[in-house]
Amino acid sequence: MTVPDDRAERSVSGNNADMEQAARPPSLPRHGAALAKRLLPRRTATRLLLLSICSASVAAAQSGGADQAGWDVANWTESDPGIPVTDRLTRQKCGTCHAPDEKGNLSRISWIRSTPEGWSQAIKRMVRLNGLSITPDEARSVVKYLSDSHGLAPEEALPVMYIPERRVIDETIIPNKTLQHGCAACHAFGQPMSSRRSRTEWALLQNLHVAMYPQAEAQYNRPAEDQPAGVSPDAKPKDKVTRREVALDWLSENAGLISPEWAAWRPRAGTPQLAGKWLVSASLPGKGRYVGELVVTPGKADGDFKTAYTLHSLTDGSTLTRNGSSIVYTGYSWRGTSTSPGAASGQPDDPGSALRETLWFSPDQTSAKGRWYWGEYHEFGYDVALTRASGAPVIAAVGRAESKTGARNVEVHIYGADLPSKLTPKDISLGSGVTVSKVVSAGPAEAVVTIDVAADAPIGLHDVAIRGAVLQQALPVYDKVDYLKVTPETSLAHLGGIKFAKGYQPFEAIGFAQGPDGKPNTADDFAIGPVPVTWSMAEFPTVTYDNDVNFVGKLGADGLFTPAVEGPNPERRFSRNNYGEVWVVATAKNEKDPTGKPLTARSYLVVTVPTYKRWDQPEVSQ
Repeated sequence: MTVPDDRAERSVSGNNADMEQAARPPSLPRHGAALAKRLLPRRTATRLLLLSICSASVAAAQSGGADQAGWDVANWTESDPGIPVTDRLTRQKCGTCHAPDEKGNLSRISWIRSTPEGWSQAIKRMVRLNGLSITPDEARSVVKYLSDSHGLAPEEALPVMYIPERRVIDETIIPNKTLQHGCAACHAFGQPMSSRRSRTEWALLQNLHVAMYPQAEAQYNRPAEDQPAGVSPDAKPKDKVTRREVALDWLSENAGLISPEWAAWRPRAGTPQLAGKWLVSASLPGKGRYVGELVVTPGKADGDFKTAYTLHSLTDGSTLTRNGSSIVYTGYSWRGTSTSPGAASGQPDDPGSALRETLWFSPDQTSAKGRWYWGEYHEFGYDVALTRASGAPVIAAVGRAESKTGARNVEVHIYGADLPSKLTPKDISLGSGVTVSKVVSAGPAEAVVTIDVAADAPIGLHDVAIRGAVLQQALPVYDKVDYLKVTPETSLAHLGGIKFAKGYQPFEAIGFAQGPDGKPNTADDFAIGPVPVTWSMAEFPTVTYDNDVNFVGKLGADGLFTPAVEGPNPERRFSRNNYGEVWVVATAKNEKDPTGKPLTARSYLVVTVPTYKRWDQPEVSQ
C-alpha cells in the first residue's frame, strides 16, 4: 500500500476548533473543549473528543434517551452477528482500541465491509487521529486481509467501480433527493456505497461526520426532502423526519452488513487463478483503440501477479510494451501499476506513461473491465476490457468499419486469439443483412474479411461470430451519423505550470445513430465511433465581457485541452486568474445534418485554479 498524498478525505489538522464546536456532546461543554485543547496535545485532545462523543451517545442509548437533535439512538447494541477478525496482525494492530468479544469480533471492524480503498482510508485515519503505529508492510498486509475477509461482493462493488477508477461522471446511483442533499452534496454517493455496515455502524458514521465536519450537523438535521407517507407538507420543521433519519433507514436497508450477494460470494472467494494469457481491447480518448495481449504470472504471495503487455494501436499501427505488477483483493478486485521501457516522450498524454490500473474481474474469472489511468488529476486513461485466452477461439475486438447500409466490399478486421487459420465466408456471421463476401486473410490473432451490407439491413449493433466464438454487439450497422456527442459532456481542468502541475482534459467526438425509433437520445440509440472533427472553443456567457475563451488555455487539433498558467494575469480585467468557463465545440468534417450543414456538438468545460490543498488519496497498490 502506498501513501502518495492526501486527497479524498479531509484532514483535521489546523481545524480542531471548528470540529470541537460543531461536534461537542453534552458531556463536553465549551470550556472543557477549550481546556482540553490547551492542556493536551492535538492528537490526544482529538482522540478524547471523539471518545466523548461516542460515550455520550451510548449513555443516551442506555438511558433510552435521544441526542441533541431529538434523534432516536435507543438501539446502539449490535444485533447483527458480526464478522470475526481472525488475522493475528490485524488483531494485534487494531485490537488494542477495538475491543474483542468471545466470538472473535472486534468492535466496529467486525460490523463493516469495504473496498481496499475504504480500508486503506480507515487505517490512515487511525494513524492521524488515534496514534496507530504501523509500518507500510504491515498496513499492506492488514488492508489485504480486511479486503479479502471484510470486503464487498463483486456485484456490490461493480456499481461503484468508478471511484477507484478515478472517473469523473454524473452519478446515477443516488436513490432520492434526501440522500443527494444529505450525502452527495459533499462527496460522491459512491463513497458510502463503497462500504456495507450494520445499522449501528451507519449511525456511528453519521456521528463521526458531525464530529469532524462543521457543516454535517446542519445538513443532517434539516427536514428530509422525501418525507414518508402521513407527514403533511405543511407540517412544522420540528415535526418532519430529518435527513439523518431517512439516510439511516435507507442505508441500513440497502447497504446492510450481510447481504445475499456477500453470503453467496464469501465461500467462493479464494486465491484468484488469473495466470495465463488475456486479450486486451482498450480505447484512449484522442488516441483511438488498441488491441493486444496481457500475460499474467504469479507473484511471490497469493493474489500478487506480474504482468507483461503488448498493445497495438489501430489508429497509427504503433506497438507499445508494458511491464507491471498487481494485487488482487477479495478474489476479483485488481489494483496494479505498469510502465513502458525507454524514455517517455514528455507529452502529458503519452500512451507510454506510467499507469495505475484498476480492474473488476468477473466472478468466473473469464473477463475483466476497468481503467488504466495517469495524470496529475487522473485525467488520462484507457478504458480496458480483458478476455481470457483459454485455447478455444476467442474474439476480443472488431476494428472500425464503414458498415453503412448499402455499403459493399467493406474491409473488417476481427481480432482475437486461437482463431481458425482456415476460414470460409460461411464460417463467419455478422448478423442479419450483412454478408461476408471474402476472407482476405486468417490467422490465430486476426481475421480480415470483406462484407456487403444490405440496404435494408437492420440498423444497430450486430454480433460478430467465427465458428464457436461470439463477440456481442461489436459491429455498428447504420444508415447515417445522426448526431455527435463530445465526451466528456462536462469536465474540469486545472491551471498550472509555474508552481503547480496542470490538469489537462482530453476530448473526443463520438458519432451516434438514432436507432430504429428514429428519435435522438432514446434508449435504442447506439454509438458508431469517433468522428473526424475540427475543434474550437466558444464563450460560455456567465460574466459580461470576461472573455474567458481568450485566457483559459488552448484546444489542440487532437481534442486535448491544455490550460493556461496559474496566478494573476495583468492582461485580464482586475488582474484575475486565468480561470473561466467555455464551450468545447466539435464540428464534423464529413457528416452533415438534414439541412446540409456540418454536424456539431459541444461540451461544458470549467477551467479552475490548481488544487492547492490535497485531501487523502486512498491508493492501494503493491
